Amino acid sequence: MMENKEELARIITAENGKPLKEAQGEIVYSASFLEWFAEEARRIYGDVIPASAKDRRVLVLKQPVGVAAVITPWNFPSAMITRKVGAALAAGCTVVVKPAEDTPLSALALGELANQAGIPAGVYNVVPCSRQQTAAVGEVLCTDPLVSKISFTGSTATGKILLKHAAGTVKRVSMELGGHAPFIVFDNANVDRAVAGALASKYRNSGQTCVCTNRFLVQKGIHDEFVEKFAKAIEKELHVGNGFDAKTTQGPLINEKAVEKVEKHIKDAVSQGASIVTGGKRHSLGKNFFEPTLLSNVTTKMLCTQEETFGPLAPVIKFETEAEAVAIANAANVGLAGYFYSQDPAQIWRVAEQLEVGMVGVNEGIISSVECPFGGVKESGLGREGSKYGIDEYLEIKYVCLGGL
Repeated sequence: MMENKEELARIITAENGKPLKEAQGEIVYSASFLEWFAEEARRIYGDVIPASAKDRRVLVLKQPVGVAAVITPWNFPSAMITRKVGAALAAGCTVVVKPAEDTPLSALALGELANQAGIPAGVYNVVPCSRQQTAAVGEVLCTDPLVSKISFTGSTATGKILLKHAAGTVKRVSMELGGHAPFIVFDNANVDRAVAGALASKYRNSGQTCVCTNRFLVQKGIHDEFVEKFAKAIEKELHVGNGFDAKTTQGPLINEKAVEKVEKHIKDAVSQGASIVTGGKRHSLGKNFFEPTLLSNVTTKMLCTQEETFGPLAPVIKFETEAEAVAIANAANVGLAGYFYSQDPAQIWRVAEQLEVGMVGVNEGIISSVECPFGGVKESGLGREGSKYGIDEYLEIKYVCLGGL
């Protein structure tokens, strides 16, 4: 078992460059979904409803939706599969996994582990494909009448295309789409804890996660202190390098296109008056390595505060009032995760309820957990994954009326 764990972690590091320690953590996270949903399979409860007529009995059954097509991203090539497949198998579905074209080996390795675990042939299936064929394969999965369910994690733009394809046969869909997470630090916050949370939330996986902070909103009273301490933490604690090097905390971005987007956002911000506090350019290692970057004097008109960067760029906006911060945070058309730091109980309740996101971290920068429902609102998606709610995405409710009793 340990050999399988280490080998799969090394495959992930080789595929997408994330540090080996992060890849090892992903394997544990991946396995937790299989363990969780194996237990949830025993709790797919139906119901008995009191009937309005004495000669009837009313039952509610939960049954598997059928074949589930699972389309996964490259940034968590193992966990994004097990979070979906674990729930689908527990519900009684068979699955067809289409992994990201950048990371097919993790999906195939999980297929080998499924065989070793005794999963019957044809229950867990993998369809890797080239970048050129990705759109065509996705369309087939979404339009084939034999497929009853689509579960997708990826960009909002791609999710909208898949939704259109799935509409033709009215398939069940789960969509975990793009984010644009705000990270608000109020004047009364513990600044040191906020900096630690910011570091974890922004730079995990080189900033390439859908719940990574994309916009830092810091109240004017502690703005300068936060920026100074954040910059020192970035320079001291983050180490860019080869993912197999033990001291590396940030590997390369997934490809050159990702690097170019970070560069574009920085150039746009600087041209409009933003200041580079630390970082700001490609790393000396070259190719797809980029320096962890912190910008100050950022405004809401800049690209980095309007689009999801998906890279190691932290832009900081100064604000004055709570209402202003909430308005900026909610201005996005997506709403996956949001974070804020405060020590005022009344403010915590107000802001947690007002943020238009599916997940809120209060004085926490890392919130993903197998027990908790993962998903967003607005254009960040449909449905929830993980938790006790995740299995419902793969179940149909059937009402049975027994008459003549």
